[in-house]
Amino acid sequence: MASSFAPTPILPSRAVSVRAALWLLFLAPFFYATYGAANWLAMQREHVPNLAFSWEGSIPFLPWTILPYWSINAFYGLSLFINDTTEGVDRLAKRYLTVQLVAVSCFIVFPLTATFERPPTSGLPGFMFDVLGGFDKPFNQAPSLHIALLVIIWDHLRRRIARSWRWFWHGWCALIGLSVLTTWQHHVIDMPTGALLGLFALWLIPVAGTSPAAGFKVTANRKARTLAIAYGCGVALFLALTVLLTPRSGAALLLLWPALALAIVAYGYLGGGPAVFQKGGDGRVTLASLLLLMPYRLGAWLNIAAWTRKLPSSVPVAAGVHLGRFPTVREYARFASVVDMTSEFPGLAPPPTVWVAIPALDLLPLDRSQQLAAASAIETARERGPVLVCCALGFQRSAVAVASWLMATGRAQNAAEAIRMVGEGGRRIHLTEAMIGSDGDWQ
Repeated sequence: MASSFAPTPILPSRAVSVRAALWLLFLAPFFYATYGAANWLAMQREHVPNLAFSWEGSIPFLPWTILPYWSINAFYGLSLFINDTTEGVDRLAKRYLTVQLVAVSCFIVFPLTATFERPPTSGLPGFMFDVLGGFDKPFNQAPSLHIALLVIIWDHLRRRIARSWRWFWHGWCALIGLSVLTTWQHHVIDMPTGALLGLFALWLIPVAGTSPAAGFKVTANRKARTLAIAYGCGVALFLALTVLLTPRSGAALLLLWPALALAIVAYGYLGGGPAVFQKGGDGRVTLASLLLLMPYRLGAWLNIAAWTRKLPSSVPVAAGVHLGRFPTVREYARFASVVDMTSEFPGLAPPPTVWVAIPALDLLPLDRSQQLAAASAIETARERGPVLVCCALGFQRSAVAVASWLMATGRAQNAAEAIRMVGEGGRRIHLTEAMIGSDGDWQ
């Protein structure tokens, strides 16, 4: 009998093995060639700056941690073979390629140097440090390519390791992450910037579905373009602050996080659509979306608090359907179902509350398909009990959804009546008849 503690084996097919081998034959030489070129270019400069905190001198040097540090090289290659399909191999390889291209570009444009002088080491760790020093010069710092690749490999294998062994995998990956400091290979600021790069690759090339970059088309909606420009100005502001403040403190590189978050949102309004938030029909979002867009979501939560603090969280409209802002855990618990019109917030509800998401961008009108989907979801949800239809503030997207449901089910004979019924709940709404469509559309 097989042990319940053994990881589930994944035996690659011949096609997977061939595709993985071909990618590895390309990626390995490409990595060493570009990495070496970045090192060489940095060595040609008279002065290469560093971004080290004064307290980093207290980080201990632990020679044995070169073992977990080096282990990522094995996982890098093995992960390509641990796939079920050739498409899975391609997705992983493209993530590798993305972080390598971005990181090496950063190393060339603004190289940084490590300030540590490692003490002599002997034995196996000493040998491994000697080999490492043969090609890894102290110029490739932020973002840490080691950490970026670790994020990708951790995410890839955590989905394929038996549950009982995942604790070991998480622990080993944590040790790999810490080893970049205890081997004195990197400074502290290199780690979050590397993690940000790894998450960006996971977002750009998701484990399933299409890339947010696929099917991009510049929007014809003037308001969407205006919002894209507004968020783009936010990106420019954070980038300017990064450039201005980084020479004073490496911590300023953390401003790249909100800059990237706002850039993704701007891209969504410009033509990427709600897909940039990577939210599924059950309300769940990808890990990359959850973490990358956290600065934006924090701002959105503060916006909810500012606009709705004096308003009821939800109000009844008709036949068990309630309209409201995005709920807290305590607020949604009294509903059997939630129909969520936001794209920016992850769903909250565990069973028995059913969470149905129809992602739509804030401040933009719902298209015909979104209105129909919302009306159908609301009517279906009513069979389970009270329904909350929500968006961020409860002013527009959710109000349009409820008005669409009223017309689709014949409870309102026209758009004007639907708007009146929604408004009678006593909650502020921003609706016009044009947002709902003509009367004949619902016949």
